Amino acid sequence: MVAASEGQSCEHRGMQDEADDDAIRGADTHEGAYGLLQRGQELLSQRHNAQAAIVLERAAALEPGRGSILEALGRATFNAGSHARALEVFAALLDVDPSSAYGHFAVAQSMRKLGRAKEAVIHLRLACALEPASQVYRGALARAIAALPPEG
Repeated sequence: MVAASEGQSCEHRGMQDEADDDAIRGADTHEGAYGLLQRGQELLSQRHNAQAAIVLERAAALEPGRGSILEALGRATFNAGSHARALEVFAALLDVDPSSAYGHFAVAQSMRKLGRAKEAVIHLRLACALEPASQVYRGALARAIAALPPEG
């Protein structure tokens, strides 16, 4: 939150904090999953990842199995540092769309953060096979393979 300007009381800042919290909470009673998805994506674009994850969890509860919601929720949870939860969400995305190159890439990135590098390489290979022109996926695969401990 932006710091209060000179002359603005601590009491006013406290009320603003409560208003911000109200904006993040509870609005799903008035908006559906699509509205929550839009709000979550806006929070993501502002790099409010933890807040976006809260909003997007609500959207996912309203529309379970919706790929666009799962992708946004996975990004928010990953960027908020909740890598185990991100892995769950991205795995659910792959259940919905097993041919999602981004889904495999995101599962791999989550696995790497959780110390599951060898498994991550499998998903990165799948991402590269599904989208061979992607420099991002090929670069991630090369880095993942280079980081594997030597076998033996």
